[in-house]
Amino acid sequence: MTQEYVTEIADFISRYLSFMLGAGVHTSRVIRNSKRIGEALGVDVHIYTSQKTAALTVAEPGGTNMDTRVIEIPAYPISFEWNADLSALSWAAYDRKMSLDEIRTKFDGIVSKPKMSPVFVLLMASLANAAFCRLFGGDHWAMLVTFTSTLIGFFTRQHLARKRVNNYIVFVVSAFVASLCASSSLSLGLETAEIALATSVLYLVPGVPLINGIIDITDGHIQIGITRIVNAFMLIVCIAIGMSATLMLVKDSLL
Repeated sequence: MTQEYVTEIADFISRYLSFMLGAGVHTSRVIRNSKRIGEALGVDVHIYTSQKTAALTVAEPGGTNMDTRVIEIPAYPISFEWNADLSALSWAAYDRKMSLDEIRTKFDGIVSKPKMSPVFVLLMASLANAAFCRLFGGDHWAMLVTFTSTLIGFFTRQHLARKRVNNYIVFVVSAFVASLCASSSLSLGLETAEIALATSVLYLVPGVPLINGIIDITDGHIQIGITRIVNAFMLIVCIAIGMSATLMLVKDSLL
């Protein structure tokens, strides 16, 4: 095994690692999958992760050839599709003893798939929030207000994200816009206006970082687990700030 081949493997695994971590996959799965690919290619893989970077070492077993690098973790949108497909790729590489070129080709095909339409995501998130409104006791008018408020708030979030605005500011502004739109239910005198107001921001709740943080801590990845939970907590605070601004404006209507 040559140094050039070890470097090529390190190049690929660093890409694989960055895509999985950036898409919101919990740390243990990323490490297991990366090690599985390394085993399929006949190398040892050692990984240390943090929130923004990962240290990767690929080494020839019992040999002198190795490659060590520090990788920046990009902030991709959370993708359950990448999670499933890239995990399946690691098993395919291991079970079928695929070559590096074959694995690379499959990987490029997975990450270059067309992304889900932002308009479709926008509509589905709005319908989901309307369903939550109904689940918590909202009437049909409240559901309509929640759907419309989520539609406007989520569109605001998508627009600000495309402009690369700071994520915390995005959450504050999006929560404010959605809850302000939902506060129209108070002016309309709806019986379940408070439910519409409360459920209009549920699309912002950072469920995946919270779950991944708990999984990482229980799996022994304490540092990145705590980092993810703190980040999720900060996003929840941003949601609260955005809603508080709305409540300050409409407090007379709540009394």
